[in-house]
Amino acid sequence: MPFGWFRRRKQSAQQAGSAPAASAASAPSRPAPAATVRTGTGSAVSLDKMERTAPGLVSLYKAAGVSLEKHRLAGVRAAVYLVLDRSGSMSGFYRNGSVQSLAERVLAAAAHFDDDGVVPVVFFDSKAYQVEEISLTDYPGRIAELHAKMGHMGTTNYVAAMEAVIDHYKDCGATDPAYVVFQTDGAPDNPKAAEKTLCKAAKLPIFWQFVGFGRDQFKFLHRLDELPAPKHRVVDNAGFFEAGADPRRLSDAKLYDQLMIEFPEWLVAAKRAGVLR
Repeated sequence: MPFGWFRRRKQSAQQAGSAPAASAASAPSRPAPAATVRTGTGSAVSLDKMERTAPGLVSLYKAAGVSLEKHRLAGVRAAVYLVLDRSGSMSGFYRNGSVQSLAERVLAAAAHFDDDGVVPVVFFDSKAYQVEEISLTDYPGRIAELHAKMGHMGTTNYVAAMEAVIDHYKDCGATDPAYVVFQTDGAPDNPKAAEKTLCKAAKLPIFWQFVGFGRDQFKFLHRLDELPAPKHRVVDNAGFFEAGADPRRLSDAKLYDQLMIEFPEWLVAAKRAGVLR
């Protein structure tokens, strides 16, 4: 389903005075939407459209396309989300452009998965903030702009961020699975609650790709990545890799390969387990 539908729904909700995504996490649980592995004849957004709409992202788009071909994801349709950590220790990564760089790389990859070229963005620290977005027509400097208006940076509440994504995905009525790039630079405030939330979310058509910024050992995320299924969760619904102390130095090709390694495996396993139909 094109993300234009998401944006129109979001704007209508805001005009009606709806609560932000962070408070929506406490709403009663809703049935998961039906999902399937939908494929097209190629990239959702064509190279020609990218050249006309977002010429600054064309080289990233091409690099992402090579990786998608390599990992058997060419033609796959998915709703792409970006989750960004804004805990206090992340301040340097916002200042030096690392977070903006990741957002642009994810946006370029999303153009292969979804034809609207819009990526919902969930910022989180001690809480999750209202879902924002970046798009092919509005991405330069966008992350710094959104980050600045949120004020004081807090702690690292994974659960609030994950619930915000889950609520948004359920509310929007998407028919494609969700692919979530979840960036962080450290362990969550409550590891047990984060693990429980991820395990419960394994029943939903949502894949979580965690990306670590910085020099943290990321013991929690490494363990989470290896948490066995079906013993602890219906299906392995998460991947993880470390982008290093300076994520900008990670080449586009390597970043995209790391982003795409486990997603195709999840698509197969989730369909086999009945999470995708």
